[in-house]
Amino acid sequence: MSHPYLDTDIARHIWETKYRFRDGNSVHDHGIEDTWRRIATALASVETDNRELWRERFYDVLRDFLFLPGGRIQAGAGTARRVTLLNCFVMGVIEDSMDSIFDGLKQGAVTMQQGGGVGYDFSTLRPRGTPAHASGTIASGPVSFMRIWDRMCATVLSTGARRGAMMATLRCDHPDIEEFIAAKRTTGELTHFNLSVLVTDELMQAVREDRGFALVFPADRPDEAGTVLRQWTGCPQPVPCRVVRQVRARELWRRIMRATYDYAEPGILFVDRINQLNNLYYREQISATNPCGEIPLPPYGACDLGSINLTRFVREPFGPEAQLDLDAVRDAAQTATRMLDNVLQLSRYPLPAQAEQAHGSRRIGLGLTGLADVLIMLGLRYDQPRARDLAQSAMRTICHAAYRTSVDLARERGSFPYFEREHYLAAPFINALPDDIRDGIARFGIRNSHLTAIAPTGTISLLAGNVSGGLEPVFDFRHQRRVLEADGSYRSYELTDFAYRLWRQDHGPDAPLPDAFTDARHLPPQAHLDMQTALQPYVDNAISKTINIPGDFPFEQFLDLYQRAYDAGLKGCTTFRPNPVTGEVLSSGQPQPAPDAHCCSIEREAD
Repeated sequence: MSHPYLDTDIARHIWETKYRFRDGNSVHDHGIEDTWRRIATALASVETDNRELWRERFYDVLRDFLFLPGGRIQAGAGTARRVTLLNCFVMGVIEDSMDSIFDGLKQGAVTMQQGGGVGYDFSTLRPRGTPAHASGTIASGPVSFMRIWDRMCATVLSTGARRGAMMATLRCDHPDIEEFIAAKRTTGELTHFNLSVLVTDELMQAVREDRGFALVFPADRPDEAGTVLRQWTGCPQPVPCRVVRQVRARELWRRIMRATYDYAEPGILFVDRINQLNNLYYREQISATNPCGEIPLPPYGACDLGSINLTRFVREPFGPEAQLDLDAVRDAAQTATRMLDNVLQLSRYPLPAQAEQAHGSRRIGLGLTGLADVLIMLGLRYDQPRARDLAQSAMRTICHAAYRTSVDLARERGSFPYFEREHYLAAPFINALPDDIRDGIARFGIRNSHLTAIAPTGTISLLAGNVSGGLEPVFDFRHQRRVLEADGSYRSYELTDFAYRLWRQDHGPDAPLPDAFTDARHLPPQAHLDMQTALQPYVDNAISKTINIPGDFPFEQFLDLYQRAYDAGLKGCTTFRPNPVTGEVLSSGQPQPAPDAHCCSIEREAD
């Protein structure tokens, strides 16, 4: 059977195992065109007028992978299966009681069983060794309970070509922070979790000033002596916290950095900035993200993701007149925004609280993918200022198109229920939008509280011909990747980068590569940070980005990189340096399996 759009072995494999709709022996998607038609028809079904018109517009933007909806949308839309179309959720606050802990475990299992990844903040669980006054027992600490979640995830998704994805966060001032930092030092420990530390402005200031830093936990009694006020997970206002012990801020920071340097985790989330820049700052307190970190979410919040595939908008690639058609990008972003809003109506939700939160805020996360390949096709090196300018223009186009479309949708369908005009317009991100968008919000409201995010897009980018993922540089132009098969076995696929393949088709196997063909291993870490910084002003959610670090990169410079990320106004930072726990980068000239970054491998289906 011919599938002309699926022109690589890995693309055909992904479509067959993840997105092709079969019902027992009955095959519904005979080709990828049938998958696009199924998705377009399903998303158009929630339209009240002109369904046929919207179905064709949706199909046109899906065809040839111009717009790549999140993996759960592609797998579930139009199948009538009891699955969610939303990739990931942040779960509810875990109260410090056995009932709440195991209720949270059950809710996570139900959510993952229906196809969603989950994120949790474990900061609410009392530190190891603390007496639990209600039962007279001694607490075993957050990390011990994380191991129960890890086993649950392995059990719920123990078969087939998918594995579960979870995010665990812990506040930097929790007394068990050192145990959390070291939790993945051993290979095979907490393998279904990504870990991130919630780093506060107070810690960063204490590091600068080289002073002490208090590790604390909410007091059992509000009148307890010797407490300090701290913002804490699940509490709308700062609460009295008991000081458990004092540490040197720089020593704690070096411990976090050393773990990240040595085995690529934990990642860093600048939690105060996330909350300060949240469009819904007036009603939410965020302390967790989806498993890859591009969507900071309140309890029971959900990811509704999709990416504009920029490679399909390059005109005359590699030539002197090569250009990115931003008008066409804008048009695609407008249609994609409407599609993602429709997903919120069409999707099932594993828990009623998730439906309530999704419908109340109507968050979506429209981003981009294929950026590095586009830069190559335009003759721009990833680390050049002109490349960052082009990337910024593309993301600005997507952002503003999405916001204008959301204002139009509000005129047609109404604003999101949590919209409070005066408070929303005062949000820093909204303040920075063009005047016509702000005027439209003031007059008509807006359909979606948040509109943009940049996800890693690993799986869907492979489906689209192995275009470079998200805003990441090309990992390597040719390498092998082990992929989990439906029967639980692994198979290796040889991957060739989209832009590299296109160049070879046009110029032959022996033509020298232009200077624009640079990969992640040959870029300085600062180039990654600069690109993330360039796009952050047009991303109201967050950016999933892994900064590749050479094995011989000095630790002191590594420390400085995270400080620069904080100073640049980023919401988080994740790095990958080759190490014995998580793997090595490729050796030049030898096809070898690519390592999984801090975010998620393709079998964990986080995009």
